[in-house]
Parts: sequence; structure tokens; C-alpha cells
Amino acid sequence: MEKENCSSSSVTMLILLGFSGYPCLQAPLFLVFLAIYTVTLVGNLGIVVVIRTSPKLHTPMYFFLSHLSFSDICSSSVFTPKLLGILVVEDRVISFKGCMAQFFFGCAFVIAEMSMLAVMAYDRCVAVCNPLLCTAAMSPKLCSLLVAGTYTWGGMCSWTITCSLLELSFSGSNVIHHFGCEYSAIISASCSDSHFSQLMCFLISTLNEVCSLLIILTSYAFIVVTIIKMPSAAGLRKAFSTCASHLTAITIFQGTVLFLYCVPNSKSSWLLIKVATVFFTVMSPMLNPLIYSLRNKDVKETVRSLITMKLLSPAI
Repeated sequence: MEKENCSSSSVTMLILLGFSGYPCLQAPLFLVFLAIYTVTLVGNLGIVVVIRTSPKLHTPMYFFLSHLSFSDICSSSVFTPKLLGILVVEDRVISFKGCMAQFFFGCAFVIAEMSMLAVMAYDRCVAVCNPLLCTAAMSPKLCSLLVAGTYTWGGMCSWTITCSLLELSFSGSNVIHHFGCEYSAIISASCSDSHFSQLMCFLISTLNEVCSLLIILTSYAFIVVTIIKMPSAAGLRKAFSTCASHLTAITIFQGTVLFLYCVPNSKSSWLLIKVATVFFTVMSPMLNPLIYSLRNKDVKETVRSLITMKLLSPAI
């Protein structure tokens, strides 16, 4: 797509169109997204609190799960509050610096979550294939280093892409055809050549996606082989239940990412990109705590015991 001729003036404020083309849906969408965001915060904060307060859940698996929940809270909070704001007020303006900051943090937490899911797959592989060595192999120090590495890597990748965006000129149109500062929407608003930025984004995205999927698929290949060799049905059920929640979360997350990869960046697909981004940034963070709490026996038992203790404590 040809870019407009850049003028000497630079854009300091950007306009987020959001879902302004559907005025009758503004109020219903606000209520829906507000409910989803509330469930996201309560669900993920609940998981973090339950894991931190229960000694039974102080294992590598739940340590990583607590950070996955923290990442979900952060990634959802990057976009959802602004989305709620532009649905109820006429002022849809965001500063250029605010837009770049929103993109940086959104991108950083998405990459961090992608890496976290790969780390969790490796942890599940160790737990199923070598259960007796799991505690020694996944020491607290190693777990902390892996988590720190996911956040650091996410920040580095996001900073690289953000710097490539800052090299572009935005002196033409100041309209963002999105509810947030998503990469393709920012590129569409630029009036200069964006080939280098798109190349950097493609290389970083492909590297993260390929490495993440390679670790996940390799880990689960070992898990499947180990499960097949298990003599008892009880052991097989336990191994499957251990991995089912993680597999569900991976399918939702990676499926949405791959879908966004396949959508072309054109005017005809802007609505589709918005809908996919809503699922990615708003819906997915809400689903993770539901997936892990509803399918996880240990989490459900811990929640029940905590509720029982709270109910009985006044009577004691």
C-alpha cells in the first residue's frame, strides 16, 4: 500500500476509531467488556492469592501459573481500560507517546506469555517423564531465572520493535483504525516507508513463535511417549489431567496468534483484526483462570478449604 507524502509537522495526538462505526453497539459492548475485565482481574488475582497462600501449591507448576496469571492481568490492563473509555466518551484521543507505551507493554507481555507457556510445557515434561527428579531438576533458583528470562526477553523484543516504529513518520493521517495501538494499525497510520519495521517485526515474531512451538511440541512428544508406556490407567489419567489445562491454554493462545498471522493487513480485514485482537487481549486472559481452576483438582480443593476457613473463622 502506497504511503502518503509526509509533511514537515509531526503528529502528537492520535485518534482511536475503535468500534465507532457501530454506534448502537457502544453501550452493550461496554457492559460486556467491563464484565469480562472484572472476571479477568478477580479470576487471575484469585489464582495468584490462592497459590501464594497455600503451601500445597508451592511447586514449579503453580509458580509458573501464578506468573501466567500476573502476565494476563498486565496484558489485559494495557488495552481494556482504554477500550472501555472510548466506548463511553466522545474523546477517543491518545497521545503519540501514550500509544507507543501501550504498544510496548502490550507486545512485551504477549511475548512473555508465549515464552511462559513454553516454560510450563518443559516443566510438565519434566514432571511426567521424571517425576522423582522433578524437584531437583526444577529448583526454585532455576524457576526464578526462567521467569525473569521470559519477562526480560519480552521486554527486549518489544523494545526492538517499538524503536523501529519510532523511526517512522506520522505526519499524515492521525487516525488509528483500531481500539488500541496494535502493530498493523500503527503501520497503517504511518506515512513513511515501513519495510524495515515490518521486517524486524516479522523476524522477531517468527523467532518467538517457532521457538515456542518447538519447545511445546517437543515437550509434549516426550510426554505422549511416556504416557503410552505407563502400565496403570490411574497413572495415565493423572498425567493427562496434569497436562489438559495447559494444552487448552496453549491451543487458545497459539491459535489466536496464528490466526492473526494469516489475516492480511487491508481495509477489508480491519474489523476482523479488531475482533481477533479483542479475543486475544480481552477474552483469553479471562479464560485462563477458568481453565486452570475448573480443570485442576488441587486448585479447586485449595479454594474450597480457604472458603471454608473464612466461613468458619467468625464462629471460632
